[in-house]
Amino acid sequence: MKKLFSSRVWILISTIIFVVIVDRIFTKKNEPKKIALPAIISGIWSAPDTNSIPHTKEGEMVLYGRALIANTAFYLGPKGKISHSTNGMNCQNCHLDAGTKPWGNNYSAVFSTYPKYRERLGAVETIEQRVNDCLERSLNGKALDSNSKEMKAILAYMKWLGQNVLKGQKPKGAGILQLVFLERAADTGKGKSVFGNKCAKCHQLTGQGQLNADGITFLYPPLWGAQSFTDGAGLHRLSRFAGYVKDNMPFGANYKAPQLTDEEAWDVAAYVNSQPRPHKTFSGDWPNISQKPFDQPFGPYADSFSAQQHKYGPFSPIQKAKQGMAKNKLF
Repeated sequence: MKKLFSSRVWILISTIIFVVIVDRIFTKKNEPKKIALPAIISGIWSAPDTNSIPHTKEGEMVLYGRALIANTAFYLGPKGKISHSTNGMNCQNCHLDAGTKPWGNNYSAVFSTYPKYRERLGAVETIEQRVNDCLERSLNGKALDSNSKEMKAILAYMKWLGQNVLKGQKPKGAGILQLVFLERAADTGKGKSVFGNKCAKCHQLTGQGQLNADGITFLYPPLWGAQSFTDGAGLHRLSRFAGYVKDNMPFGANYKAPQLTDEEAWDVAAYVNSQPRPHKTFSGDWPNISQKPFDQPFGPYADSFSAQQHKYGPFSPIQKAKQGMAKNKLF
């Protein structure tokens, strides 16, 4: 009897162990594959780890897209290996750290918010159109074929960056932070002093930047002149450039440790944007002129403020008038 009882106990124990092992194997096999979630620091978006890019054909496209953003001139610049269609700047000169830096004009919300209606176009804009818009305006270049490997790679990279951003949402840290308006116009004279003290070390007093040893790509990009962004670029709007400068410049600055005051950022942005640069005409921009932003530097305007004030401020009166016009139309 004792032996029979012992045998039954061991059979029971063995059965339990077997069931537990099978259950664990089955669960592990069927549990959803974990993806690399971006780290959240104080609610600010940060990019997924590049080590999580899969070793697949899709992953290869993501990596190629990242290379095109980080080193655009090598592929598409005046001496590029793919084409000679841009001015020599890199996409990441405006979209810092290959479009991953918080408040550094990053790409976190591209796939979550596009396609979307844009006032500048006066229609719904696709991601492909938005990419080409940057190539033409900021890099003074030619549009990519929407079906080209390069366009598909750039989109694959942007999609990977925004993989954990819900559709329709824009995470904190996306794009550029809007600075509080000055109560005065931005001062190009003061901005010149800021530039000499804080910016010229990298961008040179001439604003022409510094080339790498290869003579093809820029270590520090030109801020004006023939190889800089055009006057049709988003950064030629003062509020965009001032916010960008405040959280990212000089080299080493970030939103947690800025090196410029708000006034310095507005003034130096005004100085840089007052310098000569390539002109880019887009006759279809702002088909409804009442939708032009307060700091769009070129007329015509739906209000009575001067082009000078639209370019350098003060912007509060313009913004209040714009809001008043919108309210009157609504009610």
